[in-house]
Amino acid sequence: MSQELVLGIYVFIMAIFVGFEVIARVPSVLHTPLMSGTNAIHGIVVLGAMLVAGSADTPLLHALGFIAVVFGAANVFGGFVVTDRMLEMFKKRQAPTTSDEEVKTKADG
Repeated sequence: MSQELVLGIYVFIMAIFVGFEVIARVPSVLHTPLMSGTNAIHGIVVLGAMLVAGSADTPLLHALGFIAVVFGAANVFGGFVVTDRMLEMFKKRQAPTTSDEEVKTKADG
């Protein structure tokens, strides 16, 4: 194996460990701002994947670039869905109101 490949694998494995440790220690209150930040980063990743896919020379590189764009876009979309659902939890719930029909039924009965 080439030295560049070994170094790339080493950096990838270290990034996995560091990422897991950082995310595991984030309090639940900070998950929404963290998701918003990662959505912005993944938008940049998608843009980079588009640029790389557009400048690819071989069909294999075109396919890998396309897969990178699809996975990145799915990650951005999923991040926005999760962030939206998390923000819904913080909205105040409105008090249930009785409709006119319920009031009329109670008055008649």
